[in-house]
Amino acid sequence: MPSELSSVSSRPTRSSSFAVVVAIELWERFGYYGMQAVLLLFMVRQLGMADARANLLMGAFAAMAYALPVVGGWLGDRVLGSRRAMLLGATCMMGGYAALAVATVHVGLMTVAMALIATGNGFFKPNAANLVRRIYEGDDAALDSAFTLYYMAVNVGSTASILLTPLLQDHFGPAVSFATCSAGLLFGLCVYTALRGRLRHVGSEPDFAPLAAGPVATLLLGVVAAISGLHLILDRPALARDCVWLAALAVLVMWTLIYRRAAPAQRPGLRMAYMLSIQGMLYFVFYQQMATSLTLFALRAVRGDVTLGGVTLFHMSAGQFQALNPIWIMSASPILAFLYRRFARQGRDLPIARKFVVGYSLVTLAFVIWWLGALSGGAGLVSPWFMIAAYGALAVGELLVGGLGLAVIARYVPAAMGGFMMGSYLLSMGVAMYVGSMVANLAAGAPAQPAAGAAAYAGLFLTLAIAAGVITVLFAALLPLTRRWDREHVGA
Repeated sequence: MPSELSSVSSRPTRSSSFAVVVAIELWERFGYYGMQAVLLLFMVRQLGMADARANLLMGAFAAMAYALPVVGGWLGDRVLGSRRAMLLGATCMMGGYAALAVATVHVGLMTVAMALIATGNGFFKPNAANLVRRIYEGDDAALDSAFTLYYMAVNVGSTASILLTPLLQDHFGPAVSFATCSAGLLFGLCVYTALRGRLRHVGSEPDFAPLAAGPVATLLLGVVAAISGLHLILDRPALARDCVWLAALAVLVMWTLIYRRAAPAQRPGLRMAYMLSIQGMLYFVFYQQMATSLTLFALRAVRGDVTLGGVTLFHMSAGQFQALNPIWIMSASPILAFLYRRFARQGRDLPIARKFVVGYSLVTLAFVIWWLGALSGGAGLVSPWFMIAAYGALAVGELLVGGLGLAVIARYVPAAMGGFMMGSYLLSMGVAMYVGSMVANLAAGAPAQPAAGAAAYAGLFLTLAIAAGVITVLFAALLPLTRRWDREHVGA
C-alpha cells in the first residue's frame, strides 16, 4: 500500500504536464510564424522572384502544411505514439528552418526546406493538440480552459517571432532570421527533453510500447519519401496546382461517401457540418492574404512609421505588420468570451451560424478599409493606421469564423467519424489557402514588373470586400435553413 501511494503522489499533475506541451508549442509556433513572416519577402527581395510565382509557392506550401496533419495524426495514434510523433515533427521543422538559412546561399535547397517544414508540421500539429486532449480527458470544463491557454500560447509565440524575424532580416539578412527560427525551436526541444518525465503517463497507446526496428525503418523511409515528393510538387507550379485540385476533389468524395453511409438521424447534423465547414473554409481564402498580398502591399505601399499627432510612436517593417493579427486576437478574445457569457446568461446565446455571419461582416469591413486605404495612397504610400484598423476587424472575424471551424465538427458530426472529418476540414483549409494565393495574384502585376504603389492593390481589395459581402448576405439568407437543420439534429 505505501508503494502505491508513493506512485500516485509522484505522478505529475495535469497542469505540469500541460505546461510542457504549451512550452514546446509556443516555441514551435515561434519558429513557424517567424519563418512565414520573412519567407515571401526573401523570395521577392533577395531572390527576385515574381510576385505571382511567390504567391502560388506560398499557397502550395500552406496547402501541404495543412493537408499532412491528416496523415500525421493517424500515425501518432496508431503507429508512432503522440509524444514521439510530436517530437519527430518538431525536429523536422527545426531542420527545415536551418535548411532555409542555408538556402539563402544555396537557393536550390529552398523547396527541400519547405517540404521538411510541411512534413514536420504534419506530425507536430495534430499530436501536440491530442496530448492536451488526453491530459484533460473526461473533464470538459478544464479541457476548454486548457485549449484557451493553448491558443494563447500560439499567439504569444507568433507575435514575438513576427516582430523579431523581420527586424533581423532587415538588419542582418534572411539567413539570421531563419536560423533564429531554428534556434527557438531547438530551445523548445531542450525544454521538452529536460521536462519530458512530466508527460510519461500521457500519450496514445503506441507511446507506452517499445518501437520495433522494422516499423521505425519503414516510417523513416516514408518521411524521406514524403519530403522528396513535396519538394517535387513545390518545385513545379503546375504539379502543385493539380495536387491541390485533387485534394479538393478528395474532400468532396469523402463527404459524399460519409453522407450516403450515415443513418437518416445523423444526416441533419452532417448537413449542418458541411454548410458551416464550407463557410469556415472560405474564410481562409481571405486569411491567406496576410502571408501574400497584404505583406506585399505593406512592402510597397505602406509607411512604416506609426505616428499620432505628428509624433512617431514606433516603426513597423513589412513583415511585422502580420503581428497585428495575433495582437488583435489576444486583445479581442477576453472581450468576446465576456460577451458570450453575458449573452448566455440572458438566454440570447448566438448559434454558430449567426456568429459566422457576424464574422464575415467584419471580414467585409476589413477589406473595405484596405480598399479605402489603397485609394487614399494612390501612387504613393498609405498610413499604417489603415493596416491597424483593418487587421483588427479581420482578427475578430477570425475568432468568429476560423476559430470555430473544428467546434462545428465536434458539435454536429458523430464521434465515430469525428477524427476523419476533422482531417478533411484541415485539408479543405489548405485548399482554401491555395485559392487565396491565386486571388492574391490579381494584384501581382506583370512578371517582369511587380505591382507598386497603393493604387495597384485597390482592385484586389475591392474584389475581396465584394466577395465577403456577398458571402455575408448569402449566409444570412440561409440562417432559417440552418436553424431547421439544427433543430432536426438536436431532436434526432
